[in-house]
Amino acid sequence: MTDEHRDGLQAETRRDPEHVRFGERVRTLAEEARKARESFEPPPDEADTATIESQALAYARDGVGPVVALYIEARTGGRMVAFTQEEFRLLQRALNDWLSLYVRCYGVEFDPEFTVREAAEILLRTHSALDTAQLLTCVPPRY
Repeated sequence: MTDEHRDGLQAETRRDPEHVRFGERVRTLAEEARKARESFEPPPDEADTATIESQALAYARDGVGPVVALYIEARTGGRMVAFTQEEFRLLQRALNDWLSLYVRCYGVEFDPEFTVREAAEILLRTHSALDTAQLLTCVPPRY
């Protein structure tokens, strides 16, 4: 076990159970994003617009949505969950992994670096994970 991993475990033992539960959820979301990134297959070249949009929607709804929702849950309702640096890094990475998969559906190579807070502010205004992904990445462009 590395010193970094041991320090993270020790920090968790000092946090209350709710904070630990949020940390576990962050790690799960980050792992799901990593696996999706590794297994990504772009829509076929001959895919119609509906197929592309459907795949992009799934990445926004099933990826971006849960990541941002967890952040919002942790920051609202009178609580301020203190993520560890590693948990926060994983949450940011998960968000940006999902956004990169979203844009890749449209054939765009882009390594986003948005904050979860930015995404949360947009989601709270739009109530749509798809609109959040589109507004952050500008993909596809709105005319």
